[in-house]
Amino acid sequence: MRASLGYHIRHRNLNGFTAARLKRMQAIRRKLKRMDDKSTPLGLNQLQDLGGCRAVMNTMDDVDALVCAIREWFPHECRGENDYIRQAKSDGYRCHHLKYAYKGKGATTVYEGRRIELQVRTVLQHSWATAVEAVGLFRGEELKSGKGSDEWLRLFQLMSSEFAVAERCDPAIGMLSSRQRMRELKELNKALGAVKVLDDLSHAVHWATDAITPHNRPAYYLISYDNETRQVTVSPYFKTHYAIAGYESAESLDNISGLDTTNVVLVEADKVDNLTRAYPNYFGDVQLFKMQLNALVHGHPVSEFKIALQQRTIQKPRENPDASWIGRRGLWVEPVRKSINPKKDSGG
Repeated sequence: MRASLGYHIRHRNLNGFTAARLKRMQAIRRKLKRMDDKSTPLGLNQLQDLGGCRAVMNTMDDVDALVCAIREWFPHECRGENDYIRQAKSDGYRCHHLKYAYKGKGATTVYEGRRIELQVRTVLQHSWATAVEAVGLFRGEELKSGKGSDEWLRLFQLMSSEFAVAERCDPAIGMLSSRQRMRELKELNKALGAVKVLDDLSHAVHWATDAITPHNRPAYYLISYDNETRQVTVSPYFKTHYAIAGYESAESLDNISGLDTTNVVLVEADKVDNLTRAYPNYFGDVQLFKMQLNALVHGHPVSEFKIALQQRTIQKPRENPDASWIGRRGLWVEPVRKSINPKKDSGG
C-alpha cells in the first residue's frame, strides 16, 4: 500500500513523502481501554489502524490531488474515509483518513482482508500533530488523547484554526474570530513559555546513527525513546525478519514489566531525512510548529509550507588521506611487532 502511495505521488509529480508503521502494543491497549468507556466498545478485530501508511504533502493542492488519485485508482477495498481537514476534530486534529482492506493476487492473497489506514496531510498539519505528541511525551501527558494541561490543549486548538485559515480551509466550528484567537494565543504563549519549551525540545533529544552511512541505507529503523532519560536510539535493520525480531524483543521488555518506560516503533523509510520528517516527535524536531507559533505571537500570519524540510544531521564527506609522505627519507618508522601471545612468541 505504501508503494502504491509512492507511485501516485511520483506519477502525478506531487510534492510529498511516505512512511509506514505498525501500532505498538502499548498504544493498542490504551486505545482499547478508551473504547471501554463507550456504551458499545469495539474489539481488537475492529481496529482499522493496526497498520498505517502516511503521506505528508507540501500543500493542500497536493493533498487533494493524491486523495483523488487514491479514490479512483487504488487497487484495494475502501472501507470508509474521514475528512478531518475540512471538518477538524474538536481538539484541532486535521488529516484525511482513508481505510482500506487489502486485496492481493497470487502469493499475496495470504494478506487478503488485512486493514490498513492511509493518512494524507500537509506538512503544516503534520507539524501540528507531532508537536502535540512531542509536548505530551515530554510532559508525561496524553495530550494526543485530550488528557493533560488545559492550557496546552487550548493552544493547539487555536493553532489548528490558524493553520486551517492559512490553507484556505474554515477554522473549527464555534472558534473565535481571528483577532480574538491572536490575543488568546499571545496570552497562552506568555503563560506557558510555549515557544521556549518547543525550542528546548529540539535540543533535548540525542540519537545515534553511527551505523548509518549514505552508501549503506537500511530498509527499516527501530526507534526507541526512553521516557526517563529522554534519549532516542535508532537501530538500522536490512532484513524484514531481523527487524520484526528486534521490534518484538524491544516490546517484550515493557510487556514483562508492565511499565511503559519506553516508546518503541518500527519504521519503514527510504532515507534518514524521511525518517526524521515522518516521525519528528521522537526526535524533538518541532521547529516548524515553533516557528509558526513564534511568527503568530509577533503579529505575522502563517504561510502554507512549500519547501521540503532539511536533514537535521548532514553526513560529512569522506576524506581521502594523503599517504604520499610514507617512505620519504627521515619519515619512515619501522613498525613494531605486537605480540598476541608473549610466551609463545618469546623464542621467535
